[in-house]
Amino acid sequence: MRASRFFFSALAPLALLAACAQAAPGNWPPAWNEPPAQAQQDYTLPSFEPPSASHCHRAPGTREVPGGGGQWNEGRLRRGSGGDERETSAGELRAESAAIDRAAKSAAPAAAPAPTLQSQPAPRIAPRREVVTAGMVDDNADFGEYLAYRQRNAGLPVRERDVAERYLLEVTDDSGRPVHDAEVAVQRAGRAEPVMWARTDTAGRVWLHPRAFLAPGADDRALGIAVRKGAAWSRATLRRGEQRAALQVRLGAQQNIAQRARLDLVFLVDATGSMGDEIAKLKASMRAMAQQIAQLPVQPDVCWGLVAYRDRGDAFLTRTHDFTDDLAAFQGVLARVQAGGGGDMPEALNEALHETVHRLSWRADAARMVVLVADAPPHLDYGGPQYDVDMQAALAKGIKLFAVGASGLDPVGEYVYRQIAQYTAGRFVFLTYKDAADPGSGPGTQTPHDVRGYSVQTLDRLIVKLVGDELARLPRG
Repeated sequence: MRASRFFFSALAPLALLAACAQAAPGNWPPAWNEPPAQAQQDYTLPSFEPPSASHCHRAPGTREVPGGGGQWNEGRLRRGSGGDERETSAGELRAESAAIDRAAKSAAPAAAPAPTLQSQPAPRIAPRREVVTAGMVDDNADFGEYLAYRQRNAGLPVRERDVAERYLLEVTDDSGRPVHDAEVAVQRAGRAEPVMWARTDTAGRVWLHPRAFLAPGADDRALGIAVRKGAAWSRATLRRGEQRAALQVRLGAQQNIAQRARLDLVFLVDATGSMGDEIAKLKASMRAMAQQIAQLPVQPDVCWGLVAYRDRGDAFLTRTHDFTDDLAAFQGVLARVQAGGGGDMPEALNEALHETVHRLSWRADAARMVVLVADAPPHLDYGGPQYDVDMQAALAKGIKLFAVGASGLDPVGEYVYRQIAQYTAGRFVFLTYKDAADPGSGPGTQTPHDVRGYSVQTLDRLIVKLVGDELARLPRG
């Protein structure tokens, strides 16, 4: 088998350790046999299962964690039963979605005046759908501004991870094409157990932030990088120290390149009462997004998922609808989301993100995206899952998070949303208004958030463009 080759930027202090394109060893990854580093206590790393599902050709099942009010228990799952908690069949969901569409299409004045010789028949009036406008910032593209934003907001009560030291890893095949969904393991010297996992995106890239996963004060000047896709694997060394360092790894020829782009897309929705004023128009935007994504020129093979969440003491903590390829049934599920409960500002976002990352049937070799639509930060006073650990697990599974801040999102919520978006190479998206201080003022260009240099368009078009850009980079046979 042809040996892999490594290429790296002249700006980067990187060293070649080995070159191999062979069957990966049974114990993956093998230990990186440089002199052992000083013993240290690493951050708690997330446990996770790699994406492995092969399809989503099923009716959308429902899994629920009741609100209860006690301690988080990942095993406390039940099927909904009765009233608002009732599980709905795929047929009912399709019928409900069709009924909504029929109602919208037939919306017209109750009675039209009879035409006269001087007048034309009254035109049909299209159903009114309130426009939702939004802006977006890419904190990885303008990383200097993002670091300045973090400095301006230092001291907020969040779970901090230091991302100031950042390196770009790029994986390509023998033809120079990006290798999507390659598994990346980062190791300390003399260790087999990785200190961090990641998967490459559709551009074959992943950002690595050593200070985010190494313990404070760790003095490792080099880290081992092991990369594999299928049977081909390679290893390189990252020499830390230069801010703009870039590491390029080349694997062997790609095998079994998909003929059709695969997308696993989840809407993660805050369904508490504070979202009541906007949830109807957001649902309309999400329905429009789903329809437009299904009709993208690349004709993606899409699996749709939904996780709604509230808080402890509410009717449910999380309500999860696993992936399905039945768009009509999914839209029926989406139409049933109702705002209720809540009370205090923070909500169960930690638990919902954990559910999204770990409990859904993510497919192998798919682009994996989550669109979070919410207006509140997570509860940081609860035990159980924590968002900073699960954003690491999301990167380990190749999931990008696109966090949409609705009206009322406070500075803590903005900081958290930007953390999870930046770390997973997603985007921070925010609703905009005619008057930033008044969400009821209608669509416009203003926002109360601490952002610079953004443009505005409708929310559905913005998200569809982000999805389309992601899918367009996938190599196809």
